[in-house]
Amino acid sequence: MVHRPSDRKNALDLTSVIILVALCASWGLQQVAIKVAAQGVSPILQSGIRSIGATILIGAWMFLRRESIFVRDGTLWWGISAGLLFAGEFLFIYLGLGYTNASRAVIFLYMSPFVVALGAQLFIPSERLRTIQAIGLFCAFSGIVVAFSESLRLPSPRMLIGDAMLAVAAVLWGATTVLIKASPLVRILPGRVLLYQLAVSAVALPLGSIAMGERGVELMTPLIVGSLIYQVIWIASVTYLAWFWLLHHYPASRLAAFTFLTPLFGVLAGGVLLHEHITTWLLLSLVLIGSGIYLVNHPGPR
Repeated sequence: MVHRPSDRKNALDLTSVIILVALCASWGLQQVAIKVAAQGVSPILQSGIRSIGATILIGAWMFLRRESIFVRDGTLWWGISAGLLFAGEFLFIYLGLGYTNASRAVIFLYMSPFVVALGAQLFIPSERLRTIQAIGLFCAFSGIVVAFSESLRLPSPRMLIGDAMLAVAAVLWGATTVLIKASPLVRILPGRVLLYQLAVSAVALPLGSIAMGERGVELMTPLIVGSLIYQVIWIASVTYLAWFWLLHHYPASRLAAFTFLTPLFGVLAGGVLLHEHITTWLLLSLVLIGSGIYLVNHPGPR
């Protein structure tokens, strides 16, 4: 199926904003789910299990909807490329977390909206940012830095290695978004776009886990199983499918700005569910991020 130009919009509406906030909250809670499941399942293998399970679910969903999975439409190699970027992103995230702490990781990973903005300038002429929108991106990123500022002090050489890995992950995340918007993938069904990435990562990530010598599965409790089910069904199937639907219909750089909310939801979820410390800087951070998102989505001159 090819999406008609009329299906795409130049600005976010109320529906997209509600979906985006729900996605960011879900992805923030995912950080807690990963920590819980890591007590018995290695991180990269977790991601591989998530991709395998979600590949089966999305494939079944498309079959029930009678949507074609195997179509000769010239998108195969684009889809494989997107899948390799997707798998590489998570590989570098989990490798980097072994060298640096989670708070530092958040700051470097959420450089990805800048990658999307730069990619849009170069490859998606219809989505180029105006000056006020660029200021909004910096404002939102400043909110992330404020929220996690304590973790930036006195990095060790080992932490710098992890920081570099997270920066690579951010580039891969942003590059995946730009590739989808600037290639023939933007014209096919969101389910097929997601299936490309899940299927490739379902092969690549378990192999990466073996190559890295991860311990694999050591413990299974109801809580760990529940965390894996949450990642497979809700995160990798439902929320990712919703994200790719949004990418097909709305400007990528404006969507990317909303992802700055994800780490704050992660901090709040950690505070509520894991009793982690929440600082008063979060209020200022929320103001900066909210202001940045508003500026990025500020309507241009009529």
